[in-house]
Amino acid sequence: MTEPLHLIVGAGPVGSALALRLAGAGHPVRLVTRSGGGPEHPLISRVALDATDRDRLAEAAAGAAVVVNCANPGSYPQWERIWPPLAASILHAAEASGAVLVIMGNLYGYGPVDGPMRRDTPLRPTDHKGELRARIWHDALAAHEAGRVRVTEARASDYLGPTAPVANGLLPRYAQRTLAGSPATVFGDPDAPHTWTAVDDIAATLEVLVRDERAWGSPWIVPSNPAASVREVLRALGERAGTGEPTLRRMPRWALAASGAVVPVLREVAGVLYQFEQPFLVDAAETTETFGIVPTEWDGLLDATAAAWRARAVA
Repeated sequence: MTEPLHLIVGAGPVGSALALRLAGAGHPVRLVTRSGGGPEHPLISRVALDATDRDRLAEAAAGAAVVVNCANPGSYPQWERIWPPLAASILHAAEASGAVLVIMGNLYGYGPVDGPMRRDTPLRPTDHKGELRARIWHDALAAHEAGRVRVTEARASDYLGPTAPVANGLLPRYAQRTLAGSPATVFGDPDAPHTWTAVDDIAATLEVLVRDERAWGSPWIVPSNPAASVREVLRALGERAGTGEPTLRRMPRWALAASGAVVPVLREVAGVLYQFEQPFLVDAAETTETFGIVPTEWDGLLDATAAAWRARAVA
């Protein structure tokens, strides 16, 4: 019996981890990126393709049982230009091939929330990036409800893990400084509780969602460890790396606003600063109860992350 083909768009930390998981389980994977890059494995075929080209992407998706959107189109200022045609193209490819569409999402669409975010928490974004992510989900869900495609989405918080790149999130940027023995300037409250999601846990969740029809028609929160503040995580990484207590300097909101007037990416950070000014928490109990997924053990995750991020900081 031939194993079903999985088409993955994007070979960042999550797309690569998922591709290796699926290939390791014996599933053929077609990995689409602009450059044709990604991990090497006998069951992974890497395709150089602009995924916004809906006709070419639909051709690449022909015969696929699952299409997974793991794309990450550049920095915040590029989202409004790149995401709409990219998401529409991936949705079209899933419809044209009859594949299940699995979307790698985030928590931006919820906006500021009092208490933990759950999969049924209403989407009430206050920033254009959150509005964009909510629109991507609503468009896909509308296609699902119309019977044109079967769709689900995994929603994760900020990445933690050895493969999380410096460009992906604020925590790796802070650690790039503190694990090199330098002070780090941080945004928001470094002592506010915050949920961090292991890259491997995201891939593990996606691996389940691609094959379990109970996931269809709904988003699912990726199981994550109990919340820890920015300071607590950087301190734990510093202890493991031997760099000691991190020195953190908090940038006032007014200074961020002033900088954002001339630096576009800082203006975009201001739009999601609420995530670091108050507790930012998730409740993934339904995901665990339904699919049996549990987060990676915290100490082991920190051990591996500290080693990799320290090596990167001093390289």
